[in-house]
Amino acid sequence: VQLQASGGGLVQAGGSLRLSCAASGRTFSSYAIGWFRQAPGKEREFVAAIGWSGGSTYYATSVKGRFTISRDNAKNTVYLQMNSLKPEDTAVYYCAADSNWPPKDFASWGQGTLVTVSS
Repeated sequence: VQLQASGGGLVQAGGSLRLSCAASGRTFSSYAIGWFRQAPGKEREFVAAIGWSGGSTYYATSVKGRFTISRDNAKNTVYLQMNSLKPEDTAVYYCAADSNWPPKDFASWGQGTLVTVSS
C-alpha cells in the first residue's frame, strides 16, 4: 500500500487542523494506519493508530483528548483531527500502514506533512 499525507500548515496555538492520509490499493481496509511525528532535533514518536474497521484506536498520552483518528475505507483515507493545538505539536507528521492489529510493524510509510503551531 502506498500512502500520501496532506493537510499540514501554519496555525496559531489553540487552533485546529485536519490531516489526511490517502492510500492506493484495493486492500486498504486490511491495514491498520498510524500517525507519527518528528519534531526538529527529536526522534520520531507515535501519535495515534486505528484498526482495520475503525473500531479500535490508540493515542499517545500527549494528544489524548485533543486529537481524533478516523478512517473512511470507501475513500481509502485516514484522518487525524487535531484540536487545541500547542506549539509543542509542531512537527512533520507521517502516516504508516501495518497489516497487524494491534500494530507491531509499520512497514509502509508516506511522505510527511509539516504542521507548525505558533504561540
